[in-house]
Amino acid sequence: MLRVFTRAIRAHQLYLHNNPTYLKSVEVARASFAPIWAHTEEISLEVTDTQLRWEGRPVMNEADKTTDALPWVLYKDGLRELRLMKGVEVQEFVGLIEVITRVRKAQNDEDDLLTVLWEKEFNHIRYRYVDLLVDAIEPLDPSANVNDHKLVDPSQVQEPPTEDLLPAGVVSLEDFKTTLYFLEEREIDYLRTAVEREYASELRGNVVAILLDTYEQQVDASIRDEIAGVLDILLVNLLTAGQLGTVAMLLREVQVAGSRGRDVTAPQKERLLQLADRLSEPESLSQLLQSIDERVEAIGQQELNDLFEQLRVRALGTIFQWLGRVQNARVRTQMETAAVRLAQANTGELVRLIGAPEREVALEAMRRAGAMKAAAAVTGLGRNAQSTDAEIRLVAVQALTEIGSPGSLQLLERTIDDASRDVRVAGLRAFAARNHKAALPRLEAMIRDRKVDGADLTEKMAVFEAYGSMCGDAGVPMLDGILNGKGLFGKRDNAEWRACAAMALGKVGSGPAERALQKASSDKEILVRNAVNRGLRGAS
Repeated sequence: MLRVFTRAIRAHQLYLHNNPTYLKSVEVARASFAPIWAHTEEISLEVTDTQLRWEGRPVMNEADKTTDALPWVLYKDGLRELRLMKGVEVQEFVGLIEVITRVRKAQNDEDDLLTVLWEKEFNHIRYRYVDLLVDAIEPLDPSANVNDHKLVDPSQVQEPPTEDLLPAGVVSLEDFKTTLYFLEEREIDYLRTAVEREYASELRGNVVAILLDTYEQQVDASIRDEIAGVLDILLVNLLTAGQLGTVAMLLREVQVAGSRGRDVTAPQKERLLQLADRLSEPESLSQLLQSIDERVEAIGQQELNDLFEQLRVRALGTIFQWLGRVQNARVRTQMETAAVRLAQANTGELVRLIGAPEREVALEAMRRAGAMKAAAAVTGLGRNAQSTDAEIRLVAVQALTEIGSPGSLQLLERTIDDASRDVRVAGLRAFAARNHKAALPRLEAMIRDRKVDGADLTEKMAVFEAYGSMCGDAGVPMLDGILNGKGLFGKRDNAEWRACAAMALGKVGSGPAERALQKASSDKEILVRNAVNRGLRGAS
């Protein structure tokens, strides 16, 4: 815990407070308290000039007495014991970091550690200190109330001197505030904003721009070869650092430099373009996608879009193959979005991948083709709808349904006789959703000849609902006969068959259909009554 705590202090000094590295260090440091709170409600640390000790045992050793050593920072201002109560990491952790950072770089005339702690009035932090001029000290009272934030008598804290002589060669900003040429507030704000903007700027991107500018201007072959080699190494470093936006910028700009540079030869241009070629290879791209899936820091959607747009068309197959392996749900969604953009720009490659021998690639390509409603993919989807693999047939049917063109619906008519129940049901639902009346005669024959009598209830309902969605009043007599008709000796059809007819009449929704449903509203079979009630609600 103390080790990650010191790292958080160091990150507080090095980075702006909205920097992901700083925020991550604070998060990790807070999490490090959890195992301790499982065993105790408070941490009492004895402070020496080179150690922090807990229950008599050293838990941090810093031999050097410098401002980088946490024991010395606490000890030099008189602190001899530091007690952290449960909850400090949630409410006062960042405040404690700010205090230690402040006293680390404090000048002789600035507040010492005890004064700053007293000003903060922490609720979950207690401490014992000594007056550096007095040897004897009193220990903390263990029975004291943890929530009492008045931990130190303010009268015991020595105020720093109001005036102190500055070392030779050091000037104070206060001496210039009344001079004629001192900066105005708006000028100070401008300088502060400029400094923050400079710290927030992407240095690596600037380096890439400088290298490519030099590449365009210098016609010497040795200089261009050297820059190409540097860019090659830089690409690897950027990928390792997770700077995907800068990688995308590099790949985009090398194409511009290869076309715009003075007297760029064909071999020189080819060497620049090889950067994107190598990254698009299955092995390299697979490693990149795996690193994106495993990274802790969140990646921006636009950053990933920009990177995918710079890859070669052949990278689409590798991306499709990886989508099913991604563990992080957020990253999977981002990759799918970026992959769709790449597929939309390369429809021909998408159509080719529908027939890919790799099963995962073909499945993903069909899903993307359906989501994009790519009419060019209908032929390939039709071939896959006759595959021996039931899952491939099912995904192909779903994609054809989403496309919904006349050609795709005509291909779906084959699914009525498919060996897979899921494929048959998907096709029937497609007919209902797309109002494909060309399939109506076959559906009517299936009901009249009772070809689905042995199917499960879901498939029966899919057949009847598809029929009811398209038949209109012409189909009411047959459905009414199934629901309300009686056979020899007054026997009715089985409950499932009659319930399906009731659902179909609800899909018709006309006056005759509603009257047919009303006749069965008091049927003794509960399955039929429920279906009739649902049909009446749908009809109304």
